[in-house]
Amino acid sequence: MPAYLILFSFTSQGIQKIKESPARVEAAKRTVEAMGGTTKAFYALLGSQYDTLFVIEAPDDEAVARTSLAIASGGNVRTETHRLLTEAEYRKLVSALP
Repeated sequence: MPAYLILFSFTSQGIQKIKESPARVEAAKRTVEAMGGTTKAFYALLGSQYDTLFVIEAPDDEAVARTSLAIASGGNVRTETHRLLTEAEYRKLVSALP
């Protein structure tokens, strides 16, 4: 399954209710699963414009888009999503260049 990075930034609402964040992380993991994906890692970030991140695997871009929108619709975070390429995928891509 393709891998994705979802970066999260707290909204004003999310930071005001920061003590609820661990429960929201668990709810977000359930959302990933409901959309057909798997959460591979969660990290909190220091010194970044982002506050937390997920590394997930999902069946396709549409599933990830639904996941990001569903999580963001709670109003506690803004999301930024990126497709991750494994080293093997990267090597294949580069080797196909003209």
